[in-house]
Amino acid sequence: MNRDEFLASIADGIYSEIVTVTREADAFLDTHSHPFDAKALVLRGELRICIADTARLYRAGDVFHVQARCAHSERYGPQGVTYLVARK
Repeated sequence: MNRDEFLASIADGIYSEIVTVTREADAFLDTHSHPFDAKALVLRGELRICIADTARLYRAGDVFHVQARCAHSERYGPQGVTYLVARK
């Protein structure tokens, strides 16, 4: 998916905030959660999201969704990651 397709997919007004997030190469965030649902498009690099015992790798063009209050951890690839995230 590209940026325009992603923005069109969230144009229904449900998502109240859209931000671009950039994370450093080979960094990580330990288990945490957010008070909002997040739907994101990876623009550059890669990240691995682990929920419970399941880890999934996302690369440029991939979309991921993390529900509010869902405990997860994040690990960023060797070039870091930049993603566009919509929050509700």
